[in-house]
Amino acid sequence: MLVFTAAFALMLGGAEPQTPATPQTPLDQGFRMMYNLDFAQAHRIFRDYEKNHPGDPMGPMGDAAAYLYAEFDRLQVLQSEFFTDDDSFFKRQRSLNPDPNVKKEFENALGRGQSLASGILAKSPYDENALFAKVLSSGLRADFLAFIEKRNLAALAEVKQGRAEAEQLLTRYPQCYDAYLAVGVENYMLSLKPAPIRWVLRLSGAQTDKQAGIERLKITAEKGRYLLPYARLLLAVAALRDKDTPTARNTLKWLVSEFPGNRLYRQELLKLR
Repeated sequence: MLVFTAAFALMLGGAEPQTPATPQTPLDQGFRMMYNLDFAQAHRIFRDYEKNHPGDPMGPMGDAAAYLYAEFDRLQVLQSEFFTDDDSFFKRQRSLNPDPNVKKEFENALGRGQSLASGILAKSPYDENALFAKVLSSGLRADFLAFIEKRNLAALAEVKQGRAEAEQLLTRYPQCYDAYLAVGVENYMLSLKPAPIRWVLRLSGAQTDKQAGIERLKITAEKGRYLLPYARLLLAVAALRDKDTPTARNTLKWLVSEFPGNRLYRQELLKLR
């Protein structure tokens, strides 16, 4: 299942979140274009990076992320799955019609990245970049399975795998702040399920601790790199579900300021006004 950070501590006190440093690398710029819904430019940046850095799995992983996020935008997945009054991220709002061509391109990009990461890890088992690429791969596939194809059991398997990979990565590289998102997403999202389902999920090895999930998301929201905006979006959703409108408003204000081309951020902020 495809799964799915600054100063959030200040945000909780009502202050505006700080703006991250200006991106310096093509990968940073590609992710910014993706969050700003400029998918054509994001793909160009990621593909140029892949061409110029053929041994780096993050080029194709970024390309895969842009395909996923574009489908999220086209199908309004984030609006229907996140910004609703139901108490579960997994409620089926409607049937979706994924674009088969987008899925093919997504899988191709993901496959290229996974192949590169596996090749690196075969020679250097503790390579941080390759380990993170594997975590990101599980998260992207989890998101696609869960939110687009509605295959929640398959998605759960990817979520658990991504969390396990992230924990292994963080044991050696605790400064890889984006990886905390994988741990946070599993705990927070599954904590929203009813108590009997949480019990079954825990028996299957899943983690369902809401507070632990929020704490991990905050780490990515405060110190993350590529996934910082996504972590902040999830924290805005968590704040809304906890009826903490000021925190949600501050977070969305930051997202609107950073990514003025993203309609979702503007729409949700307007609702709070």
